[in-house]
Amino acid sequence: MYHHYQIDQTYDWNYENAPPEPNSSRPDASGEATARRWTFMGRRVASPVGVAAGPLLNGRWIRYYAALGFDVLTYKTVRSSARACYEPPNLTFVDCGQLDGSHTSVPHAKSPSDSWAVSFGMPSKEPDVWRRDVEDTRRQLPNDKVLSVSVVGTMQPGWSIDELADDYALCARWAVESGADCIETNFSCPNVTSCDGQLYQSPDDAKTVAERVRASIGDANYLIKIGHFAGIANRGTSAEQFLRAIAPFADGIVTTNSIAAKVVTDTGNNLFDGQPRGICGDAIRDESMRQTRELKRIVVSANLPLCIVGVGGISSAAHVRAYLDAGADLVQLATAAMLDPGIGMKIRRQLARR
Repeated sequence: MYHHYQIDQTYDWNYENAPPEPNSSRPDASGEATARRWTFMGRRVASPVGVAAGPLLNGRWIRYYAALGFDVLTYKTVRSSARACYEPPNLTFVDCGQLDGSHTSVPHAKSPSDSWAVSFGMPSKEPDVWRRDVEDTRRQLPNDKVLSVSVVGTMQPGWSIDELADDYALCARWAVESGADCIETNFSCPNVTSCDGQLYQSPDDAKTVAERVRASIGDANYLIKIGHFAGIANRGTSAEQFLRAIAPFADGIVTTNSIAAKVVTDTGNNLFDGQPRGICGDAIRDESMRQTRELKRIVVSANLPLCIVGVGGISSAAHVRAYLDAGADLVQLATAAMLDPGIGMKIRRQLARR
């Protein structure tokens, strides 16, 4: 019996009611050899399958999913000060086909589906809490598991981009000091309207933050989470400008994990006060994979030293292989892993049979 995130409960409830400590008798897929040896930013990993920022609220969630066959695990986004979660609902099922960024709204689903709207607002516990937890988590994780910590700056009234960059850098340094193997700076959150949620759209500002973060974390592995780019297939677009700007400082990018749209009920009412929310899961797979392919094209053509983590709508080994064929070096799941925590082991077994 797997422990699921309870969508009818609050973020704080799920934080406090994390899964029990992994049972040593639980199969964790660690003995399942795949057809090849995988490396990720110079580290040996047992598979190219991880969990994206979002589902893993604290160390107990991290250790639970690590025991279920996931190898690169991302600690949910943290800040330099506490931030409350948005009011529920934080996760709402939606009923739509594949999105490409042109849809302004999607219909609400009354029954569970493979796609949902996400509305958390990047909450965070106090730094003393998450720093201790990251330290404990790294100490208890097996050595072959990679612990990535997602961090975000917290924009304050009157701040310049330099002050925001310093805040990102502070969080990143704290995470490394606490034992993080990798830092992921969150430059994209469709549910946050301040610039810290849209940095990937501003190459100059992104460069400022990335440079400051690199200076603060030394040689630690460094990823940047990005959002959906429009017109990415055209040369000279903001995607190419962004990648060129951050390439001297980052080791890789984490690709599109949501596409923003409003959520409308069958009676025509707008949920979330009519504000767009990030749509995640199956509905964004085609577009996320297309973006991965285009981003890889830019990386190769511009000879940029960036790896690519593919995210968006992955729920099978076939999807993993398709992302890898599109140019991803690693993939991460979120929605599918929340709906079925055992999916990591299923994918590992399927990959091993190839």
